[in-house]
Amino acid sequence: VQLQASGGGLVQAGASLRLTCAASGRRFTNNGMGWFCQAPGKEREFVAGISWNGGFTYYADSVKGRFTISRDNAKNTVYLQMDSLKLEDTAVYYCAAARGGSYSTDWRSYTYWGQGTLVTVSS
Repeated sequence: VQLQASGGGLVQAGASLRLTCAASGRRFTNNGMGWFCQAPGKEREFVAGISWNGGFTYYADSVKGRFTISRDNAKNTVYLQMDSLKLEDTAVYYCAAARGGSYSTDWRSYTYWGQGTLVTVSS
């Protein structure tokens, strides 16, 4: 079972990126999914979550209005559209699959994790 996160890179402040989390080995169509980030020297933080059918989404206050989480269950893939990027968004971003059908802001509720993709925002 593998979650492969991709799409990170080096961008200037104000730019956009789209992160992709592709699952393989099993289907996560019945699982809530989440994106977390971890900046150097900081703890892992919740960024966004989405329910199993995409009907419910939730965002950290710091990204609300700038980031959009979505999923395509036919492709077993989750996305994070990141717009108006800020310097403080610099971090490694991880996707994760929750145990149940909903998302959670608590990383301990997630069973499977991707390897992370680095997002660096420069001025």
